[in-house]
Amino acid sequence: IEIIVVIVNMNDNTPIFKETNRTEVVPEDTKVNVTIVAREDLSASDDDLDTVFYELTTIVPDTDGYFAIKGVNNPEIYLRKALDYEKFKSTTLLLYARDRPVGSTDTTNTATETINILIEQADTKSPWFQPCTFINTEKSICISSPYTGRVNISEVSTEPLILQPGPIYAIDPDYTLNEKIVYSIVGGNTDEVFSVDADTGNLTMNKAVTSPDSFLLQVMATQVNNIQKYSMVTVEIKVINKSHNPPYFENKIYNATTYVGLAPKSFVFQAGDPSTPLMITAADADFPNV
Repeated sequence: IEIIVVIVNMNDNTPIFKETNRTEVVPEDTKVNVTIVAREDLSASDDDLDTVFYELTTIVPDTDGYFAIKGVNNPEIYLRKALDYEKFKSTTLLLYARDRPVGSTDTTNTATETINILIEQADTKSPWFQPCTFINTEKSICISSPYTGRVNISEVSTEPLILQPGPIYAIDPDYTLNEKIVYSIVGGNTDEVFSVDADTGNLTMNKAVTSPDSFLLQVMATQVNNIQKYSMVTVEIKVINKSHNPPYFENKIYNATTYVGLAPKSFVFQAGDPSTPLMITAADADFPNV
């Protein structure tokens, strides 16, 4: 009698990853759809020779949807959505390898690999003049206001000009890189009256101003490593006559009359002249026509 014995392969082996924990550094400016971890590095083997099914999940809140796998049988991880270093700087992915499809009622063996993703800040932003105000919740856009200052006509200041709301200063918002920034005047500098220090941003005078016309300087802050990363700001310099005298009140004492029961913001009248509102005036010998 010929007896044929058929040995049935039992599903008694768990898929095996090459590594159970790995770390990948991903630049912030990585393009969408670029491969982050190759298929051959993530493919799991199964001694039962079963088809392996993969699933990728994220365990860090608010970082879901950025990374995905190519398919249920292809564990290659790629970037699905553009990264932003300001939103998150790292995340952790879990890659599952199963020898049965998800939802199968058969006995299923599962292996897990942990992928730690570290986001590396890239040089993506142009300089920000300070101070500036954020206009979005992600704090990725910061708008600065113009600088203002004044100089005396026919005089040359030997010190850097005092500006409001502060000195000319810009930062690299890609703060982990903190690229060097240089400053230059690119417009509005009639007769080359002003200079800006390339390294400090201090604004100084080359010569005296002979006209009362104001200046609207255009100052540029540029990253040394990339001239395409630059920002512009306006610096308004008003030209004034030098003040030698303090202002003074035209009268030392003002007498007035008011009445009980008047509504708020009612006029106060000159004493002895109930039809003329009281006016308190000051004068300045430096500005006789004002």
